[in-house]
Amino acid sequence: MASGVASVWVPVTDMDRARAFYRDTLGLSEGKTTEDWSEFDANGLMIGLNARESAQPASGGAVITFQPDGDLDAEVAALQDKGVEFGGIADHPWGRLAPFKDSEGNDLQFYAPPS
Repeated sequence: MASGVASVWVPVTDMDRARAFYRDTLGLSEGKTTEDWSEFDANGLMIGLNARESAQPASGGAVITFQPDGDLDAEVAALQDKGVEFGGIADHPWGRLAPFKDSEGNDLQFYAPPS
């Protein structure tokens, strides 16, 4: 049986661009880095960037959901100032979602629980 999640990894085509996005745009701490693999700490969950010759984001695949550091609207605005495009903010009884993509086209989103 599984006892937890060891890591989440996403395919990337341009490692330098992807590293800059996760480090500089999202503000995650960078760990081990090689030409084909880079690791980022997302509040205790390791996110790996995996460079492959034919790396393509999986349409309809997994989505990495981040907790915003502060107010969701403020964090969305801060990332928009850095050039990140959002698909709007969706309000639901169970919380708010703000979907966006990383530099490689992988699906990401912010989640904030209901007030």
